[in-house]
Amino acid sequence: MRIGAAVVIWAALGLVLSIEVYFNMRAEMSWGDFVGVAIPQFGRAAMWGCLTPFILMLREKLPLSSGCWLGGIAYHIAFSFIVMATFYLGRIEAMTLFFGPEYGGFWHTAARSFYGHNIVDMAYYWAVIAYGYGAELQRRYRNQEIRAAQLESRLIEAELKVLREQLKPHFLFNTLNSIAALVREGKNEMAVTLIARLGSLLRMSLEGNHRNETTLRVEMDFLERYIEIQKARFPDRLSVELSIEEAALGVRVPWLLLQPIVENAILHGVAPKAGPGRVVISGRVESGRLHLEVTDDGPGFPENRRVLEGTGLTNTRERLAKTYGNSAQMSLKNRPSGGISVEIILPCRS
Repeated sequence: MRIGAAVVIWAALGLVLSIEVYFNMRAEMSWGDFVGVAIPQFGRAAMWGCLTPFILMLREKLPLSSGCWLGGIAYHIAFSFIVMATFYLGRIEAMTLFFGPEYGGFWHTAARSFYGHNIVDMAYYWAVIAYGYGAELQRRYRNQEIRAAQLESRLIEAELKVLREQLKPHFLFNTLNSIAALVREGKNEMAVTLIARLGSLLRMSLEGNHRNETTLRVEMDFLERYIEIQKARFPDRLSVELSIEEAALGVRVPWLLLQPIVENAILHGVAPKAGPGRVVISGRVESGRLHLEVTDDGPGFPENRRVLEGTGLTNTRERLAKTYGNSAQMSLKNRPSGGISVEIILPCRS
């Protein structure tokens, strides 16, 4: 693709030079042969096209900054003059071979035919040099952008890992509190069952330790085992309803996304109630976005009081912001029928 672009550029230059020289001849002599004019001009462009890789290599081997800039600039000025002079004299020699020598000989013709426009060949040389430096700056800028993006990605991944790891002791502490409560109540057999289920849950957590994201299906599998533990603590008071569309199960979500939200619904929605409590977990895909909602039928937020988010909800909000930026939303609100609704909207990542 680069070779094709270079051919087009130099061919366009050859056409521009041909048109310029042709109209100059028409203005001076009232006649002109465009083909005769175009052949040497396209040859001129072809020569610079062939010399371009060599000039770019020369710029890399001997940059302008060599010799405290003075040496490098002087060298390239001299070399550009040599290239211009070589092409100019070579063109006169070719004309002599094809059409015979002109009056006065080779050097007389060279001195008489030289005009200011020939100096433009030196400008072409420096244009190639400028292109080389421009391409190098662009490459450096692109590499810096790539490195910056990689560093930012690694930083976000490290921050997500820290946030994810914070959930584990938080979750473990609360679950151990539940086990301790069962022991205090004399429900030792249930406490043993709970410890076994906790061990299974921790094993799943360790297996997913290296991931920042997983599918909603895997997340729900983990969540169902966590709910089993909570049902052991509230055997007659907790009911959980799952309503997840099949299309939503394949969408990728942050690992341990729903567990702190469900835990919050149970501890602040079900536990304070004297009677049975209900938690509903729903998920659906709508317009290319995943909608997740966790609701409870607890007391809800007190009226005219600012909502204070605990560790789990604050952590979840930060993880969503770092993973999805402004593409994710998380909202908490009181339900008209009582209780709290936590809704999360994410872009679908299959």
